[in-house]
Amino acid sequence: MGRVLAFLICVVWGTGAAAQEFSALARVDPAASSLTDTHGGAALTLALSQGVPWRAYTLAEPPRLVLDFREVVWDGLTTQGFDRSEAATEVRFGGFRPGWSRMVIDLDGPLAVAKAGMHVKPDSGTAVLEVQLRRADADDFAARSGAPRDPRWDLPVPSTVDIAPAVPMGQGPIVVVLDPGHGGIDPGAEYEDITEKELMLTFARELRDVLRRAGGFQVVLTRDDDIFVSLERRVAMAHEAGAHVFMSLHADALAQGQAHGATVHVLDDEASDAATRLLAERHDRDDLLSGVDLDGQDDVVAGILMDLARRDTQPRTERLANALVVGMQDAGGPVNNRPLRRGAFSVLKAADIPSVLIEVGFLSSPRDAANLKDPDWRRGMAQGIAAGLQAWAQDDIARAGLRRQ
Repeated sequence: MGRVLAFLICVVWGTGAAAQEFSALARVDPAASSLTDTHGGAALTLALSQGVPWRAYTLAEPPRLVLDFREVVWDGLTTQGFDRSEAATEVRFGGFRPGWSRMVIDLDGPLAVAKAGMHVKPDSGTAVLEVQLRRADADDFAARSGAPRDPRWDLPVPSTVDIAPAVPMGQGPIVVVLDPGHGGIDPGAEYEDITEKELMLTFARELRDVLRRAGGFQVVLTRDDDIFVSLERRVAMAHEAGAHVFMSLHADALAQGQAHGATVHVLDDEASDAATRLLAERHDRDDLLSGVDLDGQDDVVAGILMDLARRDTQPRTERLANALVVGMQDAGGPVNNRPLRRGAFSVLKAADIPSVLIEVGFLSSPRDAANLKDPDWRRGMAQGIAAGLQAWAQDDIARAGLRRQ
C-alpha cells in the first residue's frame, strides 16, 4: 500500500490546486457523487466545491477503504442516496479531528486501490476525486494494507512523558473528566432527527455548567466539538488532567429487548447481562469503525485489563456508581429497574481513576428519547448526577485515611 499512498500524495500535492489558499471549506456535491459497482470491483466518485489535500489507504480485518481530507463539509450527502454498491457494506463520513475529515467504506472482501486521482477544473476550481477498486488476493491485500505515517498528515508519534499524580481528593478542586460518547465520523445511536454524539455533547456541556456552579469541581471534556476521539486518547486525557473521576456519557439504542431509564456501568471482564455485553462490544468497535488501525496495539483497546486495576480503585468506583444512581433517582430519573451494571468497556480501563459509563437513557425507548430531547429534563438529570458526585466525594475524602497508600 505504500506505493499507492505515495502516488496519491504526489497527485494532490503536485497540482496547482494544492497550492491554493482556499478561502472556505470544501463542500461535497451529493448529486454528482456516487459509489457504484463495476465489473470486478467498485468505483467511488466524490465531487467537491474545490480541491483539497487528500489521501487514501486500505485496512484489513475487516477490509476497509479510508479516505482522509483537509477538510470537507458533508452537508446533504446521505448513505442512502450515495451508496449504490453491493461491494460496500457500509459507508461513514464526518469529522475525524480538528481540521480533518474522513470517509470509511466497509468492503465485502479484499478490494485494492487500482487507480485514484483528483481532477481540479482550472476555470471553476471544483474538483472530482475518483477511486477505482479491484478484487485482490486476501494475502496481498493484507500485506499492502495499513495506516501510513506521514508528517504532513499525522500527529507526531506520542512520546512517553511523566504525568504527575492527581492531587489527593480534598486538597483542591475535584477534577472530573466528562467524556461525551462518539463524535465526528462516529455518530453513535440515531433516532429521528438526533444523534447520540450531538446529544451527549450537549448534555456534557450542561453537566459541566452544573458542576461549575456547584463549586469545588474542575471539569474537563474529552471533546468540546464534533470530532472523533479514540478510546485510548479519552483515557489518556483523564490521566493528563490528573482526574479524580472519569464519566463517559451515552444514550444508546438496543434493538434486542426493551431498555428504559438510566444505567451506570462499571468495568468488569464479565458482563452482568446480555444487553450490557452488546453495548460493550459496540462501544469497543468505535475505533475500528472510524478507520483506526488497531494492528500492533496488542489488543490494548479491545481487551479488558482487569489485572491492572488497583485494589482500592474498584470499591471506590462501586461506591461512585451507587451514589450516582441515588442522585439520579432523587432527581426523578427515571432509572432502569437494574440501574447498576457491569461490562467490558475499554473506555473504563484506567486503573487508578474511578471510572463509570452512564447511559443517560436509551434512544430506542420513545419515552427516554423524548426526555433526552427536553432541556428541562436534562437539567434535572445533570443536577442529580452532580448531587451523587458530591455525596460520593465527601464520603471518599472521609475514607481516604483508611485506604491503602
